[in-house]
Amino acid sequence: MGLHHALSKARQLAEAGNNESARLCLLELLKDQPDNQAALIMLGGTYFVSDMFTEAEMVFERLVLLSPDRGQVSIALFNTLWKMGRREEALEEIKRFMHHADHEAEQETIDQYHVITNAIEQGKL
Repeated sequence: MGLHHALSKARQLAEAGNNESARLCLLELLKDQPDNQAALIMLGGTYFVSDMFTEAEMVFERLVLLSPDRGQVSIALFNTLWKMGRREEALEEIKRFMHHADHEAEQETIDQYHVITNAIEQGKL
């Protein structure tokens, strides 16, 4: 099964709510391509929506190592840490990302983080 086909199959399974089958498909793909970021993002997402936050965290931490300046990855890790009640670590992820981010390319994520930090400061989160 080719890469594109495997990713499409995993996406279809996840969209149908069959996260376990999607994970198995992605894990199989990752055996041959352990740094495939598309597969890792999907895998982390299936863990997250299944409330498997420890597993999601491990996947998103790996992605941060691969792409420390990628906003999509940072938001995923932030949300996972926040869901786990690890607020200080989540806030540290914002700081880490802001240090590494290309502020032009990642303006959308930076704007999201400004909204989040303002809400925290106002006691709304």
